[in-house]
Amino acid sequence: MTNGAPKRVAIVQSNYIPWKGYFDLINSVDEFLLYDDRQYTRRDWRNRNRIKTRHGPVWLTIPVRVKGRYHQRIDETEIADARWGRAHWRIITHNYAEAPFFDLYRDRFARLYETDEKLLSRVNRAFIEEICDVLGIHTLISWSTDYEGVGAKTERLVNLCVQAGAGAYLSGPLARAYVEDGQFAAAGITLEYMDYTGYLDYPQLHPPFDHNVSVLDLLFNVGPDAPRYLTSFSA
Repeated sequence: MTNGAPKRVAIVQSNYIPWKGYFDLINSVDEFLLYDDRQYTRRDWRNRNRIKTRHGPVWLTIPVRVKGRYHQRIDETEIADARWGRAHWRIITHNYAEAPFFDLYRDRFARLYETDEKLLSRVNRAFIEEICDVLGIHTLISWSTDYEGVGAKTERLVNLCVQAGAGAYLSGPLARAYVEDGQFAAAGITLEYMDYTGYLDYPQLHPPFDHNVSVLDLLFNVGPDAPRYLTSFSA
């Protein structure tokens, strides 16, 4: 919250090594709530993301326990194979060892991949916070469960914003299809939507260029210049 502007909040599920737009959203708000008391969804961004290789984009997926757990929450979802970190780090090293800034960040990310954490949410948060630190993003990151969960759908988002002291809520653009604008207005909260257009290409291994990959690709290829390729730093 700066220059007397209302506190701005975003509420989003945690993702595994998210794309750069996720960090633009974090950098655009004063508090970022990880909305992980929602139901875990399969084949989504919660436990997987894409990196570039010379053979095209590939998925890195954290194996999780889902059999018979149809209604488990994201923050209840357990990792199924403790060897996932070593496997992912081998793939990342193989494909990014020749990137200009891989060595700069090697030790930081190698440590994260040595984790024995069993809960997906906590792994995701560790990566998100480390990447924010690399990018120079200082937004407060909280769990939605740090606040009282009241209501459902839009009502719950509004109540979380009220408890966090928000005067503005920044949402991803896809939420236009289901968010009820009037509930935010009734609570005196300005509803805004993130714009993910206008990203510049950056030097990237293995053409053709692809924006829709993990932010690790940006970091390993441009290093400390990464904020230049995030729109929130120039806003």
